[in-house]
Amino acid sequence: MSPVRIIDASYVGVPETAATPPGPIRFTAMEALWVVFPVLQHVLLYEGDDMPPFNAIIESLRSSLAATLESFVPLAGKLVHLEETGDVGISCSASDGVRFVVAECDADIGRLAGDEEHDLRVLEALVPEVDMSQLPTAVLAVQATRLVGGVALGVTVHHGAADGRALWTFVEAWATACRGETPAATPCFDRSLVKMPGGDDLARSVLRKFAPNLPSVALASSVFEDRKRLIRRTFTLDEGDIQRLKQHIVHLNESGGTPLPRPPSAFATVVALAWTCFARCKSFSLEDDVWLFFFADIRERLDPPVAAGYIGSCLTKCLARLPARELHGERALAAAAAAVQGEINKMKEDPIAGWNFFSFDPMPSIDRLMNISGSSGFSAYQIADFGWGKPRRTEPIRMNSDGQVALMGSRDGRGVQVSVALLQAAQMDEFKSNFLALLE
Repeated sequence: MSPVRIIDASYVGVPETAATPPGPIRFTAMEALWVVFPVLQHVLLYEGDDMPPFNAIIESLRSSLAATLESFVPLAGKLVHLEETGDVGISCSASDGVRFVVAECDADIGRLAGDEEHDLRVLEALVPEVDMSQLPTAVLAVQATRLVGGVALGVTVHHGAADGRALWTFVEAWATACRGETPAATPCFDRSLVKMPGGDDLARSVLRKFAPNLPSVALASSVFEDRKRLIRRTFTLDEGDIQRLKQHIVHLNESGGTPLPRPPSAFATVVALAWTCFARCKSFSLEDDVWLFFFADIRERLDPPVAAGYIGSCLTKCLARLPARELHGERALAAAAAAVQGEINKMKEDPIAGWNFFSFDPMPSIDRLMNISGSSGFSAYQIADFGWGKPRRTEPIRMNSDGQVALMGSRDGRGVQVSVALLQAAQMDEFKSNFLALLE
């Protein structure tokens, strides 16, 4: 492993002209759940012979970050425990700033960006470290690292303050400013727009139950003990792969499989493939249920809807299950796609029903659970051009569990990138074998 050396760490302040919120921005109940699972991290890798000098890149990133914070003031704030009310919220002041780390590493950008299997230790060192186990804590930090042949840009954000959609909205605005252009979207931090039964009282009850020792929110280290042993690989489905899978699923239904009213979405198609591969790479009894967990963004499904530019966490859970026997059968992809689409349809009928992703009835077996994060609709490669081209690769860093799968739109904008985390090398090889076989 090539060590990452910190050269400099400073703060990029909020512009004096920025309007600071008059009071703390209190977390909703959906956001309060993330207080004990706070870390969301991504790294973007850039390479190219025509990239500007590293010092020029740093200067551009700093100045454009400052300009972006004019509209994203709360991301420079601190997450605090409001003892008088029992809330957790973002506190903002004129002196706030985002920690900006500058580093260097002898790792080769071509290898990091090109390898199917991740060099996880290096990738983890390319994002800034933030201790979020005790409040107050930073909401956001960034890191730029000089590599051999390129640059890495790492982002760490509190998941309660920003879900994946919010994170990429911020990155898009920052990249746009870095290119010298004007961001198109106006961010929204108004939590009063998120209407939930129970309101602030519900958020406080979540905190009392799941974070009873505030301002400490540290979980037992055993919760994440598997993370450092995980093996991770990334696969990419191109547009043709997805279309062939869709057609195959339609054919299975036409020949007597589980009916779908229309061809499955790209999300349902890709998740069905990953879920089938997960079930087949494990030694589950064919009589056991295999579970699937994923989040749905419900901004537009709330009543009234929340603006697309809402910067926060606005997610509800979806949970599906199928007998392992079905996921080993000839109609596995059709059954899996139907189950995924069925959960999406239930979510559309009652978007708020799954807001508490800690609550399960029945409780799934964790060792037979595949957890989907991210979205096939995230266009990170297209939006994260800071003026020296789109990333060669971008990866989520914080994948905590055996069987976690992270999705993202592919680099060409037409396919889907699938990052997989498993504990055993033999299971990863079996996952890959099934993945490729099902694409034939």
